[in-house]
Amino acid sequence: MIFYNFDLFIQDPTYLFKVWTGGMSFHGGLLGVITAMFWYAKRNGRTFFGVADFIAPLVPFGLGVGRLGNFMNGELWGRVTEVPWGIVFPGAGPLARHPSQLYQMALEGIALFLILNWFIKKPRPLGSVSGLFLAGYGTFRFLVEYVREPDAHLGLYGGFISMGQILSLPMIIGGILMMVWAYKRGQFTDEVKTVSKKKKAK
Repeated sequence: MIFYNFDLFIQDPTYLFKVWTGGMSFHGGLLGVITAMFWYAKRNGRTFFGVADFIAPLVPFGLGVGRLGNFMNGELWGRVTEVPWGIVFPGAGPLARHPSQLYQMALEGIALFLILNWFIKKPRPLGSVSGLFLAGYGTFRFLVEYVREPDAHLGLYGGFISMGQILSLPMIIGGILMMVWAYKRGQFTDEVKTVSKKKKAK
C-alpha cells in the first residue's frame, strides 16, 4: 500500500486489511515473513540466519506455484509482444502479451529452487543461503519486469523503470552484502542458544 497505492491508504487506512480486493505484493509479504522468522528464532533459542537459511531453499517452490496461479487466473500479464508464444489474456485487450507469469515461474520458482538447493549441498557460512535467495529473487524479478506490464496507475518512472524493479534493487544489493558479510564472518554452523532457567534464591 505504501509503495503502490499510498494515496488510497491515506484516504482509507482500513483498506490495508481488505486482502480480498487484491493488491498484495511479494515485497510486503517478505517483510512479514522476516518478522515471523525473528519471532520464531527468539522463541526457540536459534539465530535468525539459522532459521532464514533453512527456510530460503523452500520458498521458490511456493513462488513458482503462485506464478502458475497468476497465469491460470489471467492476471499480472506481460507487455504487448509479437513473439510466437504471446498470449491473448481475457481482460487485457485483443493483443498478444508476454506470459510473464510463466517467465517468473521458471526463474523465481524453478531456477532459484535449483540454485539454492545446489548451494546448500556444500559447506557455506551462516547467512549466505538467505543472502543468495534475496540476490537471486531480486535479480530475476528485476529482469522479468522488462516484459511485465507495469501497474496502470504507476507506469514507468522516468519512462524506463517500474516500481517492481525499484523495490527489487534493495534486495539485490542487500543479498550481495549479506553473502559478503557471511563469508568474511566465516561462521559455518548455527549458533543455538541454550536457555537456562535459574532457580531463585529463597
